[in-house]
Amino acid sequence: MAIYQGPIFDADNHYYEAHDAFTRHVPRRMQSRCVEWVELAGGRKYQVVGGKIDRSGNPTFNPISKPGVLREYFGGNPNGVSSSELIRSSLEPMPPEYMDREARIERMDAQGLAGAWLFPTLGVLYEEPLKKDVDALCTTFGAFNQWLDEDWGLTYKDRIFSSPYITLADVDWACEQLEWALARDARILVMRPSAVYTRSGPRNPGHKTFDPFWARVNEAGITVVAHIGATRHDTNGYDTRSIDPLGLGPRPSVTNFHRARNINDFLASMIFDRLFERFPNLRIASVENGAEFLGDLFRSLGHTKDRVRGYFKEDPVDTFREHVFINPFWEDDIAEVVAHMGADRVILGSDWPHMEGLENPRDILEELDGVAAADREKILYRNAAGLNERRPR
Repeated sequence: MAIYQGPIFDADNHYYEAHDAFTRHVPRRMQSRCVEWVELAGGRKYQVVGGKIDRSGNPTFNPISKPGVLREYFGGNPNGVSSSELIRSSLEPMPPEYMDREARIERMDAQGLAGAWLFPTLGVLYEEPLKKDVDALCTTFGAFNQWLDEDWGLTYKDRIFSSPYITLADVDWACEQLEWALARDARILVMRPSAVYTRSGPRNPGHKTFDPFWARVNEAGITVVAHIGATRHDTNGYDTRSIDPLGLGPRPSVTNFHRARNINDFLASMIFDRLFERFPNLRIASVENGAEFLGDLFRSLGHTKDRVRGYFKEDPVDTFREHVFINPFWEDDIAEVVAHMGADRVILGSDWPHMEGLENPRDILEELDGVAAADREKILYRNAAGLNERRPR
């Protein structure tokens, strides 16, 4: 295990949403188009998203899997135990720190965390099923962000930093939410790594349509996080009737590759659209998307620069390294990621308390043996703490 005694800023923590997180502030006239609850035969409760029942998970979160129970599975599964067996064996009643900020602060003290970014659990899944109804999409997440501020606070005791969810589907709405978040001392915003589905059709995230939003982000110096979320999975005709992007099913599927494809395309499109040339103060953090895509992406950016001479003002790989920060999975080769990005552009997170993350955030030290001792403080604390500070232009 790597030796490190300094502070840790966890760049990937999660809460579990309260029962009314998606309903508390939605106007009654819009509820049937947004998110509702339904109880089916047998008493099981599900959420209805955009008029369709979502049966993919357990939105009541009770019982819930213990953190890190799938580490053995993602670490190579040496004992050949199925993911479903590991999950079933770990179920427990909902601990208070998963849903209550005071209890979370106490747990962070016990874990030795100086600070943490908190992201949604269900919230990153609901833009996809709502994308064809932009009014419902914006209503849902405007209400969700209001719930988040009430229950968690966007900045709480200078330890917990929760992220309002932003969709660019309506750029005026996105700008209004940005101003709302800035007024409440938000340090980060979160969006999914996907094309943006607007009323006029899909657009790249760096399309000039969205310049009013990116211009204000650039001016305010707030960090935008691209966090894994549900997206439209382009399967190229392959049989993927059971969409399983985490790779937890009984058989492999090409959907297992979607995380890398989504973040690769999202970040590459920002480079190709020259977003960072227009807005040089932007900082984008990729969280919970892994890092295996980096080598291929850098090679592709190099080929593109050679083939389209004069298009970029500077080397696109250098632009990427200047503006993008990468949070690798704990099971990635973190030393290799540091070699790709530089130690100043890598941030670490535990995904706590999710089952595919770490049992304890400090367990990440077990994955850092190949990282130079001089770089550990940067990737465990300083880089994320720096992103957590606004850097106004």
